[in-house]
Amino acid sequence: MKILLVAAVALIDVDDRVLIAQRPPGKALAGLWEFPGGKFDVGERPEACLIRELKEEIGIDVKEDCLAPLTFASYAYPEFHLLMPLWVCRRWEGIVQPLEGQSLKWVKAPQLRDYPMPPADAPLIPALIDLLG
Repeated sequence: MKILLVAAVALIDVDDRVLIAQRPPGKALAGLWEFPGGKFDVGERPEACLIRELKEEIGIDVKEDCLAPLTFASYAYPEFHLLMPLWVCRRWEGIVQPLEGQSLKWVKAPQLRDYPMPPADAPLIPALIDLLG
């Protein structure tokens, strides 16, 4: 089975809310909410992937030393096995904006469970609740 590597981040604002993005129509799992991030390019390091994806998806600049690893997801979809490390980031430059047709929401960690997520994302929620309360 093919292993797909995807990097994700929990952006946390000054009010301890986490940013989630809704997958737009036309994409796999459209309508579900997820943590920002994306697929690794060939030979790309995870942190570099996140920095690139955050610039492309939501228009912010993140420095590598502002990314802290938190946990990871390992989930077997029918077509591939997803391995997704999750970082935490509390500092960035720029204004978060939806650049790829997605909806964005800032949500308190306990309320993350109120948003339907892909099966690989949902198991990441307890680590964020432990971190943020």
